[in-house]
Amino acid sequence: MSQEKPLIWIMAGESSGDLYGARIAQEVKKQCPGATIRGMGGHRMRDAGVDLFIDSSELGVVGFIEVFAHIGTFIRIFFLCIRLAKKERPDAVMVIDNPGFNIRLAKQLWKLGIPVVWFVSPQVWAWRKSNIPRIAKYCRKLIVIFPFETEVWAGSGLETHFDGHPLIEIVRERIDPALKRDPNHVLILPGSRGHETSQLLEPFLKTVLILHERHPELYFTISLPREQTYQDVLRGLDQFTRHHPEMQDVRIDVRKGDTPRAIQVCAAGLAASGTVTVECAIAGLPLVVAYKLNSITFLFALLIVRKLFRNAFTMVNIILNRKSFEEFLQYQVRPHDMADALERILPGGSRRAEVEQDMEELRHMLAPGSTNATANAARHLLSATKLLPE
Repeated sequence: MSQEKPLIWIMAGESSGDLYGARIAQEVKKQCPGATIRGMGGHRMRDAGVDLFIDSSELGVVGFIEVFAHIGTFIRIFFLCIRLAKKERPDAVMVIDNPGFNIRLAKQLWKLGIPVVWFVSPQVWAWRKSNIPRIAKYCRKLIVIFPFETEVWAGSGLETHFDGHPLIEIVRERIDPALKRDPNHVLILPGSRGHETSQLLEPFLKTVLILHERHPELYFTISLPREQTYQDVLRGLDQFTRHHPEMQDVRIDVRKGDTPRAIQVCAAGLAASGTVTVECAIAGLPLVVAYKLNSITFLFALLIVRKLFRNAFTMVNIILNRKSFEEFLQYQVRPHDMADALERILPGGSRRAEVEQDMEELRHMLAPGSTNATANAARHLLSATKLLPE
């Protein structure tokens, strides 16, 4: 490819990466209209004009057992990427998070002399610090989205940039001043992956029943990001209602793709741990956070990331270095306890004001440079092609 019309790859393996990849692709097109952008992603990247050679919409899995169940698919995708890289010779490749796959891909691209820019640091500060020298060797640049991560990578030799968190600008753009929070409206976010909703939907619905019994005025929205999880939850809700007929008295709505609006109109939420917890905190929605893994996966993870589980696993709490959003992991995911925690953050609840202050502090921590976060990421990506100056 000539330097006036570079070929760029963007590789995203899950929902949040698809969101970031789409915005970075749009910025690349603004800064370099002649660029061709191909890669792996979901509907957002496709809508942004990325030519997808892999649709990763349903590939986001977490955990040893879960990944093992899809290992054949991942192997096929990996070797397809290598064959295409040898054939197309992209001028630069951006990989987004997803370390299990992307470290291996970055190594092969490095062998081919193709520059790699990594966006969203793997949580090496929590586990697998041995990945730091590997990523530093295989990548040209690293773009982190949390301010403390630059210190983690200091001394690695890898060019590292913190240009703010992309969710700051994304949430700001989504804010509709006409929308007001309803003090009786509760948001339920059971996850973006099938294995998350399968683990969390039932305890979340039991929590809803308890809250409804205590506060009949409350009503609920379950929001899902994709068609598959939407259909899974509809079936799960129907099955749950057959076994718990009292659920018919609860006002509950299941929606697809409506999360940004729901975050603005609900008073509080119950969510699976993930990027959405940071999004909610930036938007000012207090949460109770939960997560469950396959039992075998959890035992392995407990051995590897014991420090993380001992302190906190929700990113909002990790950034603030305290437990602002109450969190429940594995055997702690008990409906009565989660209902109690939600009551504490509802309007007038005992922890509401405290959590609101914490969310404001988090916004200040992530804000520096965030108005141009994705534009800067695109600039770093294009500069790796030597098309733009450093």
